[in-house]
Amino acid sequence: MKKLLLQVLMAMLMPLTAHALPFTFTLSAVPAAGVVNGLPGQTVGWGYQLVNTDTSNWFVPTQLNATSFSLGSPDASYFDFPILAPGATANAVFDQILHTGLYGVQIFPFALPGQMDSGFFTLSGEWWSGDPLAGGIFLQTAAGVQVAATLEVGIAALPEPGSLLLLAPGVALLLARQRRRQEGSQFGLAAG
Repeated sequence: MKKLLLQVLMAMLMPLTAHALPFTFTLSAVPAAGVVNGLPGQTVGWGYQLVNTDTSNWFVPTQLNATSFSLGSPDASYFDFPILAPGATANAVFDQILHTGLYGVQIFPFALPGQMDSGFFTLSGEWWSGDPLAGGIFLQTAAGVQVAATLEVGIAALPEPGSLLLLAPGVALLLARQRRRQEGSQFGLAAG
């Protein structure tokens, strides 16, 4: 009886050990180099491409962390934690209005042009035998994957004056000159 119970227990544990393979997923920051830049006070951020490279198991992201940013206030609420079927890909560009992407940072107003911050995003998750929302079985946690990130503070470009603003002083000068000529010729006629 003990031998039979041991065999049943081993048979039940066997599939779990077969799934203990190193499942893989990839995370890439968008833009590809992981470098974003913005002006003091502006909110900038990164998009992402997340790929489940496993051919039979589902990937469920569970945690996104970032190294600290000394040049701004970080905001991880952009990431939507997509559940990926085997071989599936999820993409999102950073969009402050639609609130999509990987991570956002509002650059401090006192940040100086040319300053930079570099660090990493780390995404961790879980592996499931099927869709976790439709009866899939949890297999194991996924080791975190890191992607490099760089934040640069840019220099505000001087606004180019519109052509009407450039033209207005010249037109005003010509009108003033024309008026002086007219006034001068009126006085010259009256005196003569």
